[in-house]
Amino acid sequence: MTAAREITLLTQADCTLCEHAKQVLAKVGADHPLVVTEIDLGSEEGQKLALDAGVLFAPGILLDGQPFGYGRLSERRLRRTLNSPTPAPRSTDRSSS
Repeated sequence: MTAAREITLLTQADCTLCEHAKQVLAKVGADHPLVVTEIDLGSEEGQKLALDAGVLFAPGILLDGQPFGYGRLSERRLRRTLNSPTPAPRSTDRSSS
């Protein structure tokens, strides 16, 4: 089984695209292990994350802490990304063998 991927969803009240993103994540989550954290874009934490990720408007989506997009979430793009192999962590071991 693959490890769960972390999704951070930056949302705001009365946001149709935010509701759409939640539906897409629920649908994709049935096939891929996802841990979804929803954060209010108006909160201090939400504003900092949005600024750091370049999110211009809700919803903002971060995948494993990295900017994935904002606005209308594409189910196809998300599935394609989740189906691609994740890059292996780079080794920090600098010793020679």
